[in-house]
Amino acid sequence: MALELKDIPYQYIEVDPYQKPQSLLEVNPRGLVPALRHGDWGCYESTVLVEYLEDLNTGSPLLPPGDAKLRAHCRLWTDHINRHVVPNFYRVLQEQDQQKQIAHAQELQTRLNQLVTAAHGQGPFFLGPNLSLVDVEVAPWVIRLSRVLKPYRGWPDPEAGTRWAAWVNAIETNQHVKATTSTDQLYMDSYERYAQNRPNTSQVANAINAGMGLP
Repeated sequence: MALELKDIPYQYIEVDPYQKPQSLLEVNPRGLVPALRHGDWGCYESTVLVEYLEDLNTGSPLLPPGDAKLRAHCRLWTDHINRHVVPNFYRVLQEQDQQKQIAHAQELQTRLNQLVTAAHGQGPFFLGPNLSLVDVEVAPWVIRLSRVLKPYRGWPDPEAGTRWAAWVNAIETNQHVKATTSTDQLYMDSYERYAQNRPNTSQVANAINAGMGLP
């Protein structure tokens, strides 16, 4: 998404997570995605990758130039997404007990509400009218709320007229987000194993089941 936003030419390569190609392992020995190869150099971890692209100083900035406090504010809430939103998404999806699903869903909603409270009052994005680092980090999970958690766990649509609804709509209709969004069926197929909590689905799934931080 950041590559699209910054208009940086790239080649997208989709991999089978259960048959990791050598080209992926050369970039990330753990075989996790996303990963990026730039010339003879490679890197991984989504936040690190986005900040690397930002440091190339090309295209639209994702962090506000010249405002150290606001840049730190963005990094703080990006960390919130990685520490609280993403793990709770997986807890809701993998939990098989309905009452525990409800509890995890309430926690996920609380964490999303905190993010909304920290965002620009009018938006529609985190800092206002333009996509930022925080939007790029949260957008894939906003998409997964409707494509994965809604069909598998009954996740509700945003309440009309709310700040959250405006943010979700802005993400869903943004051209850069749409250019990097998979088909609904691919999301369903990709997350079926998680929804059934099959053994050894992934390193992420194993970490969630073990009550550990994400790998």
